[in-house]
Amino acid sequence: MNRFVVAEPSKCIGCNTCMAACTEAHKREGLQSHPRLQVTKTWEQTGPILCHHCEDAPCARVCPVDAIQHVDGAIQLDEKICIGCKMCALACPFGAITPSGTSLAGVAGIMTKAPQYSEALDPLLVWDLGVHTVAVKCDLCSFSDDGPACVSSCPTAALYLVGGDGMDDATSTKRDMTASQVVKPRLHPVMEGPEA
Repeated sequence: MNRFVVAEPSKCIGCNTCMAACTEAHKREGLQSHPRLQVTKTWEQTGPILCHHCEDAPCARVCPVDAIQHVDGAIQLDEKICIGCKMCALACPFGAITPSGTSLAGVAGIMTKAPQYSEALDPLLVWDLGVHTVAVKCDLCSFSDDGPACVSSCPTAALYLVGGDGMDDATSTKRDMTASQVVKPRLHPVMEGPEA
């Protein structure tokens, strides 16, 4: 089983610290600074959505240039090879891949204003003249010996990294807890027939 980061919505406070840590860690490495996870909010809970590093990896299967590979127990994307076709983002069942690129305004020495888009416009539909867009997905901060920056920066420990053994242990613990619970039989009322 591949390694991946698990998020516990019950512990998440929606502070976006994980997104900021992700951005900074990748920017230092010269990679796209777009965060590799997105904190999603509902009425009841918040929690980040990020790559599950699927065993069958639909994103890797559809990549026409093999920029997405299975490496060291994770699904890794090589931004230098990516051609920005967005096929992986369409194939990802979790919505964990986002196309992103550096706008002309972000290139040193160029003061051209970048076009502004509505927040409602999906990143898959955005296209900017002169911007090389590449896929952005969680790489488990493979360049860092400290592991994923989001995990170490989370103030409530809502994120943690699991691998094959860790997942097996968690599954086993959950099974044991479920098996040890007392089950009370549920009695269903008998339906009475129509009165004569």
